[in-house]
Amino acid sequence: MIRFVLAALAACLVLAATPALAAQNLDQLAERYVKLSLEIGEHEDGYIDAYYGPAEWAAAAKAGKRDLPALARAVDDLSFALGFASSKGSTELTAGDRRRVAFLQAQLTAARTRLRMMQGEKLSFEDEAEGLFGVRPVLKPLSSYDPYLAKIEALVPGDGPLWQRVDAFNDRFIIPADRLKPVMDAAIAECRRRTMAHIALPADERFTLEFVTGKSWSGYNWYKGNATSLIQVNTDLPVRLSRAVDLGCHEGYPGHHVLNMLLEARLSKGKGWVEFTVYPLFSPQSLIAEGSANYGIELAFPGDEKRAFEVATLYPLAGLDPKDAARYDALLEAQRALAGARFTIASEYLSGRITKEQAIALTQTYGLVSAKRAAQTVAFSEQYRSYVINYGLGLDMVRAFVERAGPDTDPRWKAMEWVISGPTLPSDLLR
Repeated sequence: MIRFVLAALAACLVLAATPALAAQNLDQLAERYVKLSLEIGEHEDGYIDAYYGPAEWAAAAKAGKRDLPALARAVDDLSFALGFASSKGSTELTAGDRRRVAFLQAQLTAARTRLRMMQGEKLSFEDEAEGLFGVRPVLKPLSSYDPYLAKIEALVPGDGPLWQRVDAFNDRFIIPADRLKPVMDAAIAECRRRTMAHIALPADERFTLEFVTGKSWSGYNWYKGNATSLIQVNTDLPVRLSRAVDLGCHEGYPGHHVLNMLLEARLSKGKGWVEFTVYPLFSPQSLIAEGSANYGIELAFPGDEKRAFEVATLYPLAGLDPKDAARYDALLEAQRALAGARFTIASEYLSGRITKEQAIALTQTYGLVSAKRAAQTVAFSEQYRSYVINYGLGLDMVRAFVERAGPDTDPRWKAMEWVISGPTLPSDLLR
């Protein structure tokens, strides 16, 4: 024990000796973080959402992975070592280095939480979300959403359950399967055009669009590195017209594709911060990624601009009549007030307080969707658990941060660029 303490003190003094050496040690600790993340990923399919670092590191993780208790100890050891980099003695660290340390520590807190879950520990929905994503959600009782349902009743009058009337009306805007690709191509192109007017993107950036089935999600971006993404759209359920721009912005521009490109170009390549070559899905990175991707829709298409673009371009491509476009938009806007009900239902279901059948029925009631769409939503909660908070809570936090820049377009885009191009944590959005 005495030798360990002396060695630790010596390491701390060496780290604080010069800025260059401190940065060098940060690089080494960041490399340990990447390798450790890859090892954890060998125990859970989907834990690593993206990796574009050295192939030999991934191979080593596969060949020599440690058991879960050993990985938990390794997380604690690395966190302890990083503590030296932010200790009072490390006064020469730059502001960027300190943000880097804070980011790595937050990612390790998430890894520690996930490892506890992998080893069978049961956490409350709120504790799990806070441990993984760095924010504690406030869950409202479902009854608090009833007034919003009453308002929606007035938008879709008639007989039968409200969810049935809303779902039937929304189904009038389904994109025919044979027209889905041209509609999606046009939507993504417009999202890209609007983003490029404000954010410089790598000249060689590109993506591939695929249509898939058998997924619990509606869209996904698989970032491959070198400014390249695979964007997948799930067609298990018919895709409605409003989803085209939403998916184009969220998965593409200025959403996941742009965020990952900027992190790669400016941090992993630009600064040599190797920790940004790996993206553990269950981490604070996801609150920033999902929240900014959802807010990117509003940023790229403020006010009525989304509907105007859809009416002028997407409705004709889809072969749909735009005469009820304004009513469709009004209904979708009213439904957004119900978004938090999804988190409450997920919490109740995952904690065992309600059955799967009850969760699906409540999702129909408060999500205003068919049984099939409700079942897909519940399946997502089963697979990704408290991850669902990132879409709504993340959106609220990013929106509040960006819009503090003022009402003008350019300052808001600059604030958005800051969020998606740096080692941003949820706590940074509160400043």
